[in-house]
Parts: sequence; C-alpha cells; structure tokens
Amino acid sequence: MRSPSEVGAEAVPLVRPLPADTFCPQSRRRFVLIAAILASALGFIDGSILAIATPAIRVDLGASFAETQWISNAYALTLSALILVGGAAGDRFGLRHAFVAGIALFIAASLACAVAPDPPMLIAFRAIQGIGAAIMVPGSLAIIAKAYPKKERGRAIGIWAAASALTTALGPVLGGVVLSAFGDGIWRVIFAVNLPLGLVSIYLLLAKVPADAPTEKRSLDLGGAALATLAFGALAYGLTSMSAEGEGQMSGPSIAAGAVLLIVFIVFERRQREPMIDLSLFRVGAFAGANVATFFLYFALSANLFYLPMLLIAGWGLSAAEVGFIFLPLSVLIALLSGPVGQWSDRI
Repeated sequence: MRSPSEVGAEAVPLVRPLPADTFCPQSRRRFVLIAAILASALGFIDGSILAIATPAIRVDLGASFAETQWISNAYALTLSALILVGGAAGDRFGLRHAFVAGIALFIAASLACAVAPDPPMLIAFRAIQGIGAAIMVPGSLAIIAKAYPKKERGRAIGIWAAASALTTALGPVLGGVVLSAFGDGIWRVIFAVNLPLGLVSIYLLLAKVPADAPTEKRSLDLGGAALATLAFGALAYGLTSMSAEGEGQMSGPSIAAGAVLLIVFIVFERRQREPMIDLSLFRVGAFAGANVATFFLYFALSANLFYLPMLLIAGWGLSAAEVGFIFLPLSVLIALLSGPVGQWSDRI
C-alpha cells in the first residue's frame, strides 16, 4: 500500500505543463520579447537613419543619383520579394532557428555595408541585408505570438509595437545629430551599430529561449521568389535608368522585361501546389483594395523619405540635424497613432 505522500506526489505534477498555445515557459518569455524588440530595432533604426544619411553617403562615396537610389532600392527589392518565403521558413524550420539565421545574416551584411569601399559594393551588401530582413522581420512578431499564450499575447505585442515606434521616431533625430557633429564619413557607424544589438538578440534566443517545433513542412517556393526578384528588379532598374545619364536607352527594354517576368511569375504561382502567395485572394475586393491603397501609400511615403532629405540638405543647405528634427513630427505621429488606428480598424 502506497503512503499518502507518494499518492500526493503523483497527483500534483512537479512541473506545471505549458499551455497548448505556447512553446515557451513563463520565466523565459521576457527574453523572447527583448530579443524581438532588439531585432526589430535593427531594421527600424537602420531604415529611419538611412533616410537622413543618404546625402552624406552620396557625397562620401561619390555616388551618382542612380546609384544612390539603388542603395535604398536593393534592400527594399530583396525584402519585398522574399518576405513571404522568410515567413514560410519559420514554419518549416522553426521560428527560433529561422529568426536567428535572419538576424545573423542581417548583421553580417551590415558590417559589410559599413566597410563598403564604393557604391556597387554597398548596393550588393544592401541586397544581402534585405534577404536577412526578409527572414527577420516576419519572425519578430511571429515568435512573440507563438511564445505567449493567447491571454498574454496582446500585451506583449503592444509592448513590442510601442518599442518599435519609439526607435522609428528617434532614429532620424539621433542620426541627424551624429552626422552633423562628426561629419559625412560617420554614416558607416549607422551600419556598424547593428552588430551589438544583433549579437545580444542572438544570445538571448540561443541561451534563454527553447527551440520551437516546426509547424508544417511546407515548401519555400524558391522558384517564385527568384521570378519575383527578377521581375521587380527589372522594373526598378527600368524606372531608375530613366533619370540616369547615359542609361536612358535601357529603360524601355528593362520595363518590358520586368512586365514579361511578372506575367511568368503569375502563371508560375497559379500552377504551384504551395505558392508563395495565393493569387485567388486578390479576387476578394477588400483584400485587393487594401493592397492597392497600401501600394500608393508607401509609394508616396518612400519618395518623401528618399528625396526630401537630399532636397533639404543639398538644395536648402540645412544640416542633417535640422532635417532629423523636421522629420520628427511625422515619426512621432506615426508612433502615437499606430496603436489606436489598429484598434479603430478592428472595430470597422
């Protein structure tokens, strides 16, 4: 006959089981949140400061206007073309593994950007940086959602969003002050600062956070990703070369090639068993309308972030610090309104 203590030991488990909707013990979840905030800061700080630093990079490297555009375009191109594949990688290999790989590639490319000797090398490293971001950006929010149970998830995502908004708001001001104080050559520090943030994030993920199991063995649709990259790259090159001296004759053929590749991409995706994007979603009016509106929104916003700093610095003679403070109201309003607007959209 067993003693009461033995019966009690069986009745009360020594280790509290995890909720079904999380892979991470409660004591480790804060490390997931800190790592995700630091990783998000890499992209947000990098992007917001780079908008102010673009004129300095152009002067320091002697870049043409077209090359200056590609320093920004190369990153956006690979990020946008591969972000869906990056999200699928988290499902296939586990979010922690994919997230760490994305951060590692991003900071390695950032260091290469920091020592780039000329515009072509910087453009190439920026493209690699975009590949890392395509894995890192979707992984940041996804690992928070998977680590926290449903009742705690909203608060964790709110903290992440607030921290991301703060880094976005402060980026242009800090970048402008640093550039004004130390000169154009200091732009390289913008990329080098990603190293400590990224290493701390990787350490927390590997040392403090348990590995999560892959959710599904879905294919990565690398063929679709390659076609999307080539199509968008050809279109971007054609549009950029319109204003480039001596390259205008390539504009028409490049745009035509991009349009053909885009059609090939659509046909390819429709025949895939597991496509990168389900094209039937665009038959839903709300989905298609939201994507069209988002396209024009970011088209206008990106143009302002790229051209306005160069106009204000090169045309109006303002300092980088002054330009940073000019951008501050925009950044602060975006930071303050992101949360409430999301809640309003849920109600609508």
